[in-house]
Amino acid sequence: MKSILFVGMDVHKETYSLCAINGNTGEVVSETTCGHEAKFIKSFIDQAKRKCGDIKEILTGYEAGCLGYSLYKELKALDIDCHILAPSTMSKSAKNKVVKNDRLDAKMIATNLMHGSYKSVYVPNEDDDDIREYLRMISSIKDMIKVTKQKTKALLLRQGKHFDGKENWTIKYRKWLKDLELRPLVRTTLDEYLHHLDILEEDLGRYEDVVDKLVEDSPRKDKIEALKCFVGIDTLSAITIQSEISDFDRFPKPKALVAYLGLNVGEHSSSDKHNKTSITKQGNSNVRKTLIECATGIIACNPYIKSKRIKARQKGQDIRTITYADKCTKRLHTKYKHLIERGVKKQIAKVAIARELACFIWGMETGNIG
Repeated sequence: MKSILFVGMDVHKETYSLCAINGNTGEVVSETTCGHEAKFIKSFIDQAKRKCGDIKEILTGYEAGCLGYSLYKELKALDIDCHILAPSTMSKSAKNKVVKNDRLDAKMIATNLMHGSYKSVYVPNEDDDDIREYLRMISSIKDMIKVTKQKTKALLLRQGKHFDGKENWTIKYRKWLKDLELRPLVRTTLDEYLHHLDILEEDLGRYEDVVDKLVEDSPRKDKIEALKCFVGIDTLSAITIQSEISDFDRFPKPKALVAYLGLNVGEHSSSDKHNKTSITKQGNSNVRKTLIECATGIIACNPYIKSKRIKARQKGQDIRTITYADKCTKRLHTKYKHLIERGVKKQIAKVAIARELACFIWGMETGNIG
């Protein structure tokens, strides 16, 4: 084997557990627990190198988690090669499943580095990383809006109040809420929910204005605008997909992107028994969630009549791009209809649409649009 020192790091907010393995012999050279600064890791590596003597390369790694890319960047600044390991791709021994502690986790990471039994997490550039943080903040606000609406409806249900209209949260529904006659304290509770909801929605509007500015200034503006040609993909969804994935060329086939997003179907088979499970949900959950939301728009549309909004988004785009996006809409809408007719549950069918939408997006991003 090469003269490489493999350093596994089990990282936490306050401490790092380190384990160094000699690539020549496979033996553990040194183990320790240190503070949460890169300089301590460098000191540990220097000591381990002196013990080995013939080390030519250093490779460090840690599991993707709470630290994000911060430690990776700190080590790169010190000219220390570092990989961020995707947890779902790592090999783990039976002992790790029975006995788990920081020391064993650091050793397990170092062993994976030595054997190459892992896949590295893609590290975006700083601009993409900053945009991702902002978009995830917006996502959390949208979740808060959803929860507030759910709590409001639960309050009304407990009070025996039912809206006679077809759709909730329309102008008519909100007027009905404000005119409801309730006991004083319950009325106050409902008003507080609605006040909180108004603030969140006002903030969301401001944030989305910032997103429009980000798109205008983005070097990927053309690709974002192309994604918006798809029914169901608005500005926020398009920039989320772009910033979260960044480089689509790292996926050789659409199936690789689907697997990265955790939209591929799992399997639990043995001998002559072959069982398919639900989707794996491994990989990027933000894009997976976004695509499922986009699939809702495709399901609800009429694939043969374009709305004014879609026409506006497609205006000025290349005819091949528009044709490809329209083909996607018709195919996925028809597929959803067939799945429902076969008795497939709506949510499962929606996920299937999201999975195929990811394949169409891969084609758009890599230029494979026929």
